[in-house]
Amino acid sequence: MPPHLGYGDLSYDVAHLLDTAALVLSFVLLYQRRLYALINAYAAQALVLAAAAAWQGVVRGGADLFVTALLTLVAKGVAIPLALHTIVRRLQMHRSVEVALGIFPSLILGVALVALAILVVLPVTRMSGTLTREDLALALSVVLLGLLMMITRRTALTQTIGFLSMENGLMLAAVGMTGMPLVMEFSSAFLVMLAFIVFGLFLFRIRERFDSLDVHHLDRVGGGVER
Repeated sequence: MPPHLGYGDLSYDVAHLLDTAALVLSFVLLYQRRLYALINAYAAQALVLAAAAAWQGVVRGGADLFVTALLTLVAKGVAIPLALHTIVRRLQMHRSVEVALGIFPSLILGVALVALAILVVLPVTRMSGTLTREDLALALSVVLLGLLMMITRRTALTQTIGFLSMENGLMLAAVGMTGMPLVMEFSSAFLVMLAFIVFGLFLFRIRERFDSLDVHHLDRVGGGVER
């Protein structure tokens, strides 16, 4: 994105709208109490990320950003959500989200993390363009909210979605700055899919061993090994 773009410019406004939508959907992920709605919210965030990459491609004229948008759309917007829905059905999981911290305290803590991201990013990016500074602040906010979701959710599946949301934040930062080389885009997509497969196997193994996906059972195993 050219550094001179600022308030009132259509390119800036659309890019800022899409980045803000990704952040709002991170709060939607924190708020959701139903698994299917949680998965759909993640899919929506991935679609917004794909749209953000495509818009940056239109403005910059970079073909690599269109590849990023396509990979994000196919892998994160379609393939992974479908796989998550399949896992929920096959494991016959409870449709409600189990939390270690209440929904509303999580949202309040999330707002605090967004404020922290702004306070950290904006002062150290004074020499950058307005859009780049705000993109980085929003991207770091998405990463921190994904981490918060991993900490405050009790089941391995919801923690997996938190991890995937964190990766969306990292991708948002890369897209908002200068994009990535094509080989890095393919590598990122491959690593995300590989991590998702590992998480999927991990979920099935936990369910097979404990008949539950609550991760507190892992603490019990650790205690048994020590004894």
